[in-house]
Amino acid sequence: MSTTFTIDTSTSRAHPTPAPMKRLTVPAIQRRKFEGKTAEPLVMLTAYTVRMAQLLDPHCDLLLVGDSLGQVVYGLPSTLPVTLDMMCAHGAAVVRGSYHAVVVVDMPFGSYEAAPEQAFASASRILAETGCAAVKLEGGTAMAPTIRFLTERGVPVMAHIGLTPQAINTLGGYGARGRSQEEEARIKGDAQAVAAAGAFSVVVEGVVEPIARSLAETTDIPVIGIGASAACDGQVLVAEDMLGLFERTPRFVKKFDDMAGRITDAVGRYAEEVRNRTFPGIEQTYLPKT
Repeated sequence: MSTTFTIDTSTSRAHPTPAPMKRLTVPAIQRRKFEGKTAEPLVMLTAYTVRMAQLLDPHCDLLLVGDSLGQVVYGLPSTLPVTLDMMCAHGAAVVRGSYHAVVVVDMPFGSYEAAPEQAFASASRILAETGCAAVKLEGGTAMAPTIRFLTERGVPVMAHIGLTPQAINTLGGYGARGRSQEEEARIKGDAQAVAAAGAFSVVVEGVVEPIARSLAETTDIPVIGIGASAACDGQVLVAEDMLGLFERTPRFVKKFDDMAGRITDAVGRYAEEVRNRTFPGIEQTYLPKT
């Protein structure tokens, strides 16, 4: 379904109204990579709320409800405290606000690592409560058996390798991965392992460019880069980062706007008008009937 906007007179808020267009599917995303190449790169952004989903959906092939919401929405120091309840609540909101993109929901730290059965219980809850199309989990070779377990039971999985934020305590920081031969071999092995296990795509984060380029060329499934290479089969960013809502962002982020500056300016003008009593004006005031 595509999205048009009408005004709900009971709330005066824009709500999406379905128009004829089928939502993209996981198999359709997989088919975008044909004979090792993706002619048109996949566009993916994070979304955590209905309104952002409405605005991003027409432009994106995939919307990721990332556990980055821990930092972006809740102000947490990392993704580690994010809960399954948080992911389900925000995932359901993004599904309600979208009609075109494939919605993928992150599995939070501690919800899938212990055993494939634990992962299936968490993933099935996410699918049931949100209506999303797929889940994403971090880890390569070590998580391949879990990915296989899920996909064989009807759960589409997007993998995530390279810099894996949920493993930040083990990695020791957010620096680029793949600078040593040992690490390069491990990353390449991870990509092949998750693809062989049945993942429909893989996010490659914070990996030095030559490795990311090689992965895109040698991995059968779509490789979606973030801080990787333009040669990847697609790209993903945190929407709030690329919109310029934060002053400090990772090196790999390009700010396509300065929304923080624009909001600051608008709120400043609002505050000024409130203080000098020019707002509300006659246009915003209910008058008695004459």
